[in-house]
Amino acid sequence: MPTFKYTGEDREGNKVSRTVVTDDRYAVYDIARQEGNKVSSVEEVSAFSFKRFFDMDKINYYLARVSGDELVMMTRNLGSMLNAGLTITRALSVIQRQTENHRLKGIIASVIEKINNGDQFNQALRDFPETFDDMYVSMIRAGEESGRLAEALQTLAVQMEKSTALKKRIKSAMIYPAIVISIMVVIGILMMIYVMPTLLGVFEKGNMELPASTKFFIALSNFINNYTLLTIGGIVGSVLSVAYFLKTKIGKHMFSWTIVRLPVIGTMAKETNAARTARTLASLLDSGVDVVQSLEITSDVLQNVYYKRIIKEAKESVEKGSPLSEIFVEHKELYPILVGEMILVGEETGKISGMLGELASFYENEVERKTKDLSTIIEPLLMVVIGGAVGFFALALISPIYSISDGIGK
Repeated sequence: MPTFKYTGEDREGNKVSRTVVTDDRYAVYDIARQEGNKVSSVEEVSAFSFKRFFDMDKINYYLARVSGDELVMMTRNLGSMLNAGLTITRALSVIQRQTENHRLKGIIASVIEKINNGDQFNQALRDFPETFDDMYVSMIRAGEESGRLAEALQTLAVQMEKSTALKKRIKSAMIYPAIVISIMVVIGILMMIYVMPTLLGVFEKGNMELPASTKFFIALSNFINNYTLLTIGGIVGSVLSVAYFLKTKIGKHMFSWTIVRLPVIGTMAKETNAARTARTLASLLDSGVDVVQSLEITSDVLQNVYYKRIIKEAKESVEKGSPLSEIFVEHKELYPILVGEMILVGEETGKISGMLGELASFYENEVERKTKDLSTIIEPLLMVVIGGAVGFFALALISPIYSISDGIGK
């Protein structure tokens, strides 16, 4: 008898997959109906199956990544469906069917299975830290314990949406200069390979003393032409080495120290960290997470090591009974004065989460405005850099040519 594999759903809407041995594919539907399952697809399993060796579902699962926008959409829809009265497993099943992301689909299937086996929602999410960070899990846990899971999901969706938008604005401001500089490097290498060798013959025939700048470009051109692969490998290796160094402990400290002290960029970095700190704390406190745990989670969310250190100091200070605003007031070199003052007002009025939310919105708007203004600052600076590089290159080439022309004229 042939072997068939069918996929579908059980009575609760959970995905099922069964392999049965029967006369034909029509009998598969009868077997599935007796088991209480609804069939969505049936395929015959042959003795040799390509899919046995290459499971495309698993391959797609490991290749796919869950983006911030997808996670925001999932969280928002999940909160809306819970508000409408759906159970958590039913709501997750709906999202599983809707999403086209294979990794998210697989994660949701595992979460549903864990919940059906008796785990709480937040416990099931802990097994996927690459998708659901500590803040996400903690807010879900607080929502479950308080009986306000739908509200916690909506708050979490808003927080992630604002955080994702903030990252996108900063990245978009950096894309333009990165592209321009990359194009400059590529054009420079092409000129060293194709233009300089031609001019080199002219200079050699002129039998004259060349300026130092011209000698530099000639030596660079000879090196690139003789060791083209080594040059390309050196550039790629340098980029990868810098990227690796920035992930080391020393690299993180150096980058964190430098970024907040750069002109213009430093102010944006401080306001970005202030916005992220305030937004994370506001979301966690509003969801019912205690202050100490909120500070611990916030320190994990922040990337700058010096800001992490301040939040850890704040956690230790709060545990000893000191007010939260005290640490922020002390560290005015990193956190703007307004942060400590607004937290102090929130402590005095008993509306600290509300004040933090207003603080986050204020600095998010400031960063958005400054990222727009940044493009107007970067463009003239790039023009100066490009003009200087082109001018230096042109001077190094034109000066010897004029000398040769003068020699011929005499």
